[in-house]
Amino acid sequence: MSARDDILGRVRAALEGVDRTGTVPPAPRVSPVADLVGLFAERVADYRAVVVRCTPEDLVATVAAALPDGASVVVPAGLSVPVSGARVDDGSSAAELDATDAVVTEARVGIAETGTIVLDHGPGQGRRAISLVPDLHVCIVREDQVVADVPDAVALLDPSRPLTWVSGPSATSDIELDRVEGVHGPRTLHVVIVSSGPAG
Repeated sequence: MSARDDILGRVRAALEGVDRTGTVPPAPRVSPVADLVGLFAERVADYRAVVVRCTPEDLVATVAAALPDGASVVVPAGLSVPVSGARVDDGSSAAELDATDAVVTEARVGIAETGTIVLDHGPGQGRRAISLVPDLHVCIVREDQVVADVPDAVALLDPSRPLTWVSGPSATSDIELDRVEGVHGPRTLHVVIVSSGPAG
């Protein structure tokens, strides 16, 4: 008897007496997460990102506190939050961006299940380069932008736009299996989650 025959014989014996004519029961429906924003914050933090929650009234101060003293900061055109001392990106070269300490952008959507932030590079988000080259990325996500999972996010996104999916700081373990951050993107991701409601 070959090894194959032996294995198939064991499978047949194990299935003996099992009713294989019935239908497969449907997969259980997963209950929706009660606190999507809390899950999103937890998952983002799991990626070694800094997560801060604030009210709309505290947003300007919270963003300012996330930036190191004296840091050079670039912001995209259309950013809805004033950032003192920042310059608006006007097509800065890679070398200019590399010499810039930090960038502040907004997000298009946040995904609770994966802790992922998606930018579609519309107003307030800027070119892909500004979110990838500076060492610190401060990203503003509003609570009403947080969705449960990837399919929910995809339903909101325009596939014709450039999309950047961010799950924590840039990191790789390719170099002798040691985690190295900042190789192909920001070394530090600082996510500011803003509660829903108008600013005062």
